[in-house]
Amino acid sequence: MKRYALALVAALLPMMSHAAPVENADCYSAKYHDYVDASINWYQALVEMTVEKDASLDEVADWFLRGRTNHFNLNAQAFDYYLNNDSAKLNLDAPVESWLMLSQEDVKTLSQSSLPPSSLAKDVFAFRQGESMEGNYALRSALADLLSHPKEIDKPLNQYNDQMVSINDRQCQ
Repeated sequence: MKRYALALVAALLPMMSHAAPVENADCYSAKYHDYVDASINWYQALVEMTVEKDASLDEVADWFLRGRTNHFNLNAQAFDYYLNNDSAKLNLDAPVESWLMLSQEDVKTLSQSSLPPSSLAKDVFAFRQGESMEGNYALRSALADLLSHPKEIDKPLNQYNDQMVSINDRQCQ
């Protein structure tokens, strides 16, 4: 009898790590994808403004933006995967930007898996582990300088903030 009980617990344990299916999953997915789009647009606006000030940063800015875009697109793919397969990895009670937190170890694990987000995870992991492109420090300094002048970023910042308020106000329950 003890063996039977232990076997039953051992068989059920893996299933218990997976949360129940999420109601309104399409709503949550759309909301998260809107957050990803808003974030990519925010970074794109910052990069464009930075390159307008210093055209010599164009190539490194493209490299940086590709990295940010891959990061957010990976999060979108991983979010959808976890939403449909293991929602316990998500915090849907938090603001949308905190629904999924992928650590570097999570990205590495995904990159070595056969799960749908693995291809983008490989790109993101390689980007993070690779050498910085020449000009990276100059770009980041220029971005920091831009961010320290709120009047210069007023329009894209307000647009991003407005989008985030609208996204977070949408209810999926």
